[in-house]
Amino acid sequence: MTKAPSIWQSQKKLYEKHNNTADGRIRIWLGIRTVMNSTDRLLLETRDAARELKTGIHMHVAEIPYENQVVMETRKADHGTVTFLDKIDFLQENLLAAHTVCINDTEIGFLSRSGVKVSHCPASAMRMLGFARIREMLNAGITVSLGTDGAPSNNRMSIVDEMYLASLINKGREVHENGTTDPTAFPAETLLKMVTINGAKSVLWDNEIGSLEIGKKADMVVINPFSWSMVPIHDCISNLVYCMRTENIVSVMCNGRWIMRDKKILNVDEEEVISLAKEASSKLLRRAGIKLPSRMNVIH
Repeated sequence: MTKAPSIWQSQKKLYEKHNNTADGRIRIWLGIRTVMNSTDRLLLETRDAARELKTGIHMHVAEIPYENQVVMETRKADHGTVTFLDKIDFLQENLLAAHTVCINDTEIGFLSRSGVKVSHCPASAMRMLGFARIREMLNAGITVSLGTDGAPSNNRMSIVDEMYLASLINKGREVHENGTTDPTAFPAETLLKMVTINGAKSVLWDNEIGSLEIGKKADMVVINPFSWSMVPIHDCISNLVYCMRTENIVSVMCNGRWIMRDKKILNVDEEEVISLAKEASSKLLRRAGIKLPSRMNVIH
């Protein structure tokens, strides 16, 4: 197991080398994978280092029941990860907690009181984790944003898809939990906030990005609302959440610079990136000794 000092030194070097580069667009945060593979010392040193550097911490929190079980057995916590992190004073407003699926009412109170931000990843949650208590967290005043999680847990990596999935999953949870069908249980405007300004708040950047306001960076996504998937338009907010697809996005501006215009990426060579990805994937499979079977004739 790698020692805490070497892990911290590695992260500090990354911070010193890359933080605030690319005209300020890159900000380096400290990372903890999970509480299960972190010592108390690593957690506390990471907390203190983040305070010193005035940066944030990203950590997967309370993903699965097994995690809470391990924490209760090894850390002698009353419930699970969030309870333990509160006990050691790790919870703070610069912590972005991914998932937070397995939490109770008391732990929601801990997250709210400490100002922790939460990243809800609906696709990966439905793939392997379960129903996160998003409505309860929002009602408690917790900033909840939307994320895709990593490629192995998602595949599509589309924040547009995540908006739609989040709407369905959280409405469906209301039926499952309460036996009521309420189409307004998780409104479209809430999801639009989660994917914009709440995302900016989650990465401690809402003073510069997350909304179109005077003094903020010019970040824009241009959408064609007149393609088949979005017409007719009676409520533009509902259409964005329930009808929009990735292909409706026409152009993207970041900090006043077009990085995609008329569906053409301008700052990288798309064909080169695809070629490099295919090459890297093949090398990885060979190095791992993995040979995938052909399933092209699965339908007979």
